[in-house]
Amino acid sequence: MKKSMTIVLSVLMATLIFTGCVSDKQIIYLQGADTVYVVPREIEQAFELKIQQDDQLAISVTSKDHELIAPFNNNTLIGSGGGDRTGGSGSASTMNQSGAAYFTVDRNGEISFPIFGQLKVAGMTTREVSLMIQDLFRNGTGDIAASIKDAIVNTRIMSFKVTILGDVAHPGVQTFTGERLTLLEAIGRAGDLNNTGKRAPVLIVREENGKRQTYEVDLRDQASVFNSPAYYLQQNDVVYVSPNKAVRVKGSTAYTYLGVGSTVLSLVISLTSFAITLSRLGK
Repeated sequence: MKKSMTIVLSVLMATLIFTGCVSDKQIIYLQGADTVYVVPREIEQAFELKIQQDDQLAISVTSKDHELIAPFNNNTLIGSGGGDRTGGSGSASTMNQSGAAYFTVDRNGEISFPIFGQLKVAGMTTREVSLMIQDLFRNGTGDIAASIKDAIVNTRIMSFKVTILGDVAHPGVQTFTGERLTLLEAIGRAGDLNNTGKRAPVLIVREENGKRQTYEVDLRDQASVFNSPAYYLQQNDVVYVSPNKAVRVKGSTAYTYLGVGSTVLSLVISLTSFAITLSRLGK
């Protein structure tokens, strides 16, 4: 009797170990990262977000010379300022020592900047836009009679949004105020994948330079995630997580394997019990 129970328990443990291993391979993110990055490695992707159509930019200009900055203190710009009332208009400034003005990039990839007119900014980084406008100020370009040698320009993207759809806890549109949003962070903001969500492939749809392109990422494979061009998300990206085909099973693909493992386990136990019964009858 003890020998028979030992056999049953051994079979039970072996089956559980087998099903556990299968489940790990199906659901664990970034497999292999613990060994690949045990020694720090250089990040190969040098990512800088590029400005696109419909982006909203916050541009601020600072200078010690209030009089030269005064022409930009007007109510034609949409934004908030530091309340420095200098110049002829006497209205609260939207571009002064501490304020910022907000601009929307049009379909031609341009913004209409006071004094300097239409500026092409699409495809540029915020750092490049800041340097371009800063040079215009310092060189006295446009209708500015004198240059503003100490002008400092700062540009930020205000309208960074992505959409997470499919089998995640909280699908929807996410608004992000920074300029570096990773795929993993976006998924985390969406509450992670549901149990029924497929870890591979996760689809990313991107529109850039008038073209639409798709990328597929295997969340289980660290190389697939970190080396993907879609690891750093861009404005208006769409991330889609498809549900497991066996959605009728309460769980992801891993749970499907667990279900199969449980069935096999039940069968093994039944056969073992049947064998024990026959052995007893033979005695």
